[in-house]
Amino acid sequence: MSFSDLVFWVYVVLLLLGGLFGFYKGKSKVSLITSVVSAALLVLTTLRGIFEPAFARDLANLIMAALLVVFAIRLAKTKKFMPGGLMLVLTILVLALRNLKFH
Repeated sequence: MSFSDLVFWVYVVLLLLGGLFGFYKGKSKVSLITSVVSAALLVLTTLRGIFEPAFARDLANLIMAALLVVFAIRLAKTKKFMPGGLMLVLTILVLALRNLKFH
């Protein structure tokens, strides 16, 4: 497993845990549904044979771009780094690792 794959799976787990935490702490069904649907779609983009590779990559990028906006809005509203700021930084990191080629 590559470093970028490891970071991706940690991101998916944190996304799910964040949704669960938001639901249990703040009774936010939207947080739970958003995290579960986003994580499930991201997992589907990694499974071979579900989507064409280029479409899977673009779909994962689109999902993470949408999450980037959501986390940026949450950070701007709350002015607290946790959890929106952390997920914002992790989303940027995952997007960069999955899309930039390092030589």
